[in-house]
Amino acid sequence: MPDCRLYLITPPAFDPAPFAEDLARALDAGDVAAVQIRLKDVPDETILRAAEAILPVAQSRGVAVLMNDRMDLARRAGCDGVHLGQGDGDPVAARKLLGPEATIGVTCHASRHLAMEAGEAGADYVAFGAFFPTGTKQVQHHATPDILEWWSEMFELPCVAIGGITAANCAPLVRAGANFLAVVGAVWNHPEGPAAGVRAMNAAIAGA
Repeated sequence: MPDCRLYLITPPAFDPAPFAEDLARALDAGDVAAVQIRLKDVPDETILRAAEAILPVAQSRGVAVLMNDRMDLARRAGCDGVHLGQGDGDPVAARKLLGPEATIGVTCHASRHLAMEAGEAGADYVAFGAFFPTGTKQVQHHATPDILEWWSEMFELPCVAIGGITAANCAPLVRAGANFLAVVGAVWNHPEGPAAGVRAMNAAIAGA
């Protein structure tokens, strides 16, 4: 496996059935480690319907599916794990709810302290960012590649880089030691379609 892999996050809004077809094409286009379902400010039923469409597509291809923020919905939907923001509960509670096999990730912004706390609490990976400006959320925390270098030298736990990452700007993050690159727009908004977006990201990772 490559040292750095692609971690797809869903677009901010989508229609589950056509999206499942786009996702299948994207996953068939190249290496993807995981898909995170991230839908904000929508009813639980909308999130669960999205999960129902996404899970069979991803899991049949050996790609893990994580639920953003909501460990309760991760369990209800049958996801492979959960990605927790700083205000979304702690890894210990998530582990208790989701079991020993679940993948639990934690947003750590640009904080070494938060990352160490997450590791001690049993997280399976820590996420740093945002590294670049992004259209998907208001950026309050700016990270630089040196935090990836520090983390990968000090700790075995994998780290994810997130925030405005594209094929054009990702090389310094790969070289700094990111184990995963979390992307939204670089794949879903690619002018030639999501499959081309996955191919471009994987080529950029390989070329870094």
